[in-house]
Amino acid sequence: MTRLRVGLFGCGGIGIRHAQSVAALGERMELVACCGRDMARTQSFAADHGGTAYVDLDRMLGEARLDLCIVTHPPYTRRGEVERIAAAGVHLLVEKPIALMQETADAMVAAVEAAGVTAAIGFMYRHGDAVKAWDASDTGRVGMMTGSFQCNHLHAHWWREEAKSGGQILEQLLHLIDLVRHFMGEPDTVAARRARLFHEEPGYDVEDVSAMIFGWDDGRIATLNANNIAVTGIWHKEWALFAQKMTGRFTGWNDAEFRRSDNAADPRILAGGRSPFEAQLLDLADAIRDRRPPHVPLAEGARTLRLALAARQSADERREIRLT
Repeated sequence: MTRLRVGLFGCGGIGIRHAQSVAALGERMELVACCGRDMARTQSFAADHGGTAYVDLDRMLGEARLDLCIVTHPPYTRRGEVERIAAAGVHLLVEKPIALMQETADAMVAAVEAAGVTAAIGFMYRHGDAVKAWDASDTGRVGMMTGSFQCNHLHAHWWREEAKSGGQILEQLLHLIDLVRHFMGEPDTVAARRARLFHEEPGYDVEDVSAMIFGWDDGRIATLNANNIAVTGIWHKEWALFAQKMTGRFTGWNDAEFRRSDNAADPRILAGGRSPFEAQLLDLADAIRDRRPPHVPLAEGARTLRLALAARQSADERREIRLT
């Protein structure tokens, strides 16, 4: 089987994670090029992870003969690169958030569809073993979801500025917002609050606490909260699903406890499993080979962004937003 020739556009921290995942799937793909903003740092990245270093995307597209490009540069720096990659006939994996504005996200999706390439959004939680185990179980309809994301970190300089990152709702809680859609479908309303309470560092203007309620006209509810004021160095995420036949408590994409509503004494415990970063790349490789949509198409990034933007609007305007 011919290995996919992979290029990486963006050589920061998440770029390292993707480069490692490509290496772990060496029988299916190889990193042949990487493109960053600074040549010295990009060459250092290439020395560690492989591929030819570039600082010009168009040159990489013209010379590297890519099959797949993984886009990881921050959302505020995205200015038509996804569209250019798609126009070159190269398949795509785009890190979340797809964009900071809905119009930009929709334009990306339209360009990809017009080019006829296969493109996925980096919602790797959906590729987790525990998430897939729930999907494959006879749970009945989910009536409620609760979720939380907690940390306390200054992050990269751009993360601290809402104009560049979109804030914690768009940059981190977005994963759980996407799981709301995945497990429960499109909500009808959202009501949210957010504030910056404790972080007063220069240049830090994003929220450090937030909470939201998604509602469905049939009575179902999902509640999410996030903060950046918890214990320094600890990243904590969890969510729970309450369905007609089963309750699931997740402490990560691969780790969960499932209990049947009629048999609480016999839980199903899931732990460990494959890296979801590898799983999403393997799914994308299969989708390219089989000419089918990936498990999480790029359009899902635009749909989830719409909910996150609406939640942020609700928080800022102090009112419930109608989504349907």
